[in-house]
Amino acid sequence: MNESSATRIVQRVDARYRYEILVDGRRAGLTAYRDHGEQRVFFHTEIDDAFAGQGLAAELVQWALTDVRESGMRIVPVCPYVAKFLKRHEEFADITDPVTPDVLRRLEEELG
Repeated sequence: MNESSATRIVQRVDARYRYEILVDGRRAGLTAYRDHGEQRVFFHTEIDDAFAGQGLAAELVQWALTDVRESGMRIVPVCPYVAKFLKRHEEFADITDPVTPDVLRRLEEELG
């Protein structure tokens, strides 16, 4: 199937603490987070190998960060992909907080 004809949907799945990107109804990838007060801490992003090279990670993260902005929260980019994305997209700099030892400690406690 031509990737331009595929239906792409990004959705926030609060019960699983992540955003998912679906391609023709199939989960193609996700970016996972935990909320710490007003901060949404992104710690992992992945795209299924079957969907690699289609720009899905960028689309997913763009949508997720826009959602964070609209919700009035702030971004903490523990995930290397999200951190790299933010370096190329300065429009989110005003709502981005640094990764601190406290953030990492709290994340480790939550994830085990």
